[in-house]
Amino acid sequence: MSGILELVKNHPVQRFEPDETIISQGSVAGAMFVLLDGAVEVLRDNVRVAKAAQPGVVFGEMSILLKASHTATVKAFTPCSFAVVSNPREFLENSAQASLFLAELLANRLDALNKYLVDVKRQYEGHDHLSMVDGVLEALMHRQKK
Repeated sequence: MSGILELVKNHPVQRFEPDETIISQGSVAGAMFVLLDGAVEVLRDNVRVAKAAQPGVVFGEMSILLKASHTATVKAFTPCSFAVVSNPREFLENSAQASLFLAELLANRLDALNKYLVDVKRQYEGHDHLSMVDGVLEALMHRQKK
């Protein structure tokens, strides 16, 4: 993670207090946030889906890459600070190192999700409703950008 921290060291820093919202689901902030210190929680439809406290974790990247609204809310769990990349597309276009870091981060998240899905499928193997999960996964695998 230290590589991305080096790349954003000259970007403005913004601090957040516990329970303060950094990113709101459904909004379009236009910035990318790189965690410098502290801990955050990620909520999707008001359900916590993750906590993060590792410096260098990036938030807002999906919205930037998909040119869409944010898919989750990120809230400060403890006092925390972020490097704020206000023009993230330009930042990624001009830095192969930052783009590679982000690709690796997203690949790791996808790999973790795949492992989780395999575990769920194993646990519920033989149950009728699992075919619905297969259908959803098949549709996601072949989804094209609009």
